Order: sequence, then C-alpha cells, then structure tokens
Amino acid sequence: MEAVAKLNNEPTSPRKMRLLVDLIRGMKVEKALAVLEHNPKHSSVPLRKLVLSAISNWKAKNEGADESALIIKTIMVDAARVIKRMRPAPQGRGYRVRKRSNHVTLFVDTEVIKTAPVKLAKKSATVAQVVTETKKPAPKKVAAKKKANSETE
Repeated sequence: MEAVAKLNNEPTSPRKMRLLVDLIRGMKVEKALAVLEHNPKHSSVPLRKLVLSAISNWKAKNEGADESALIIKTIMVDAARVIKRMRPAPQGRGYRVRKRSNHVTLFVDTEVIKTAPVKLAKKSATVAQVVTETKKPAPKKVAAKKKANSETE
C-alpha cells in the first residue's frame, strides 16, 4: 500500500528542485535519504524532510510492516505561485523579477517483485497471432530493386 506526502509552496524554482528529484527517483528510501543528506543544494533539506514524512505516513498505514523494502515510486515537481517584484534598472526603468516556487508530490511504496509472465489463454493467443501477422517484415523487393539498379549502371 502506497503512502503520499506533499510539499506545497516551497520557495525554490521548479527547475532547481527537479535536479534533486531526478537524483532520487526510483531509489530505495535509505539511499535517497543518504544522497539528500550529503547534497550541498539548499533544497535538499526540505526534500529530505518530505521523504521522512512519506515514510512515517507509510508506517501509519502499514503498522508492523518492514520498511526496508520501501522505494520512491513516484515523485513530481509542479510549478506553484510566482511572486513578482521590481528591480531598479537604468534610466528610471524597472526590471521584473519572478520569484518562483513549487509543489512536490511524493509516493512511497514497497518494491514490486517481478514475476514470470503467465501463459496466455487460447483466446488471447489468437490476438497475439493477429498482432504478429499485422507486423510486416522488411520489404525484400526494395533491396532487389536497388541491386538491379546498381547492376545496370
């Protein structure tokens, strides 16, 4: 059973946050916490707290379950509000400064063990045959035409 944790209106640009999120996506939780703890970027601190929050949410849902197999299943960074400020510029003008923020959504779940594929039923096998029949092999006539053209030249 998966657990969710959300971080709203974090005052870091989504682009900077995605750099960290891409590092930990799909990792085991213990490894992700270690990566975030030793990362020098300033947004690693709230992201680490978010992972810890997701772990505690998962523990609340699954009492007595082992958390060593937890992985970060899904993590998304979305843009949030943009605060607009003005910076003084030459000749009485003003440049607009856009202070961006983001929302982070994190899903934690146990690692899914892949099983061997189950044999298809007879009805499904006919569908598989139809699919293989619709796939066309590479045309051999084109290669023969090219060969004939090269011989005539």
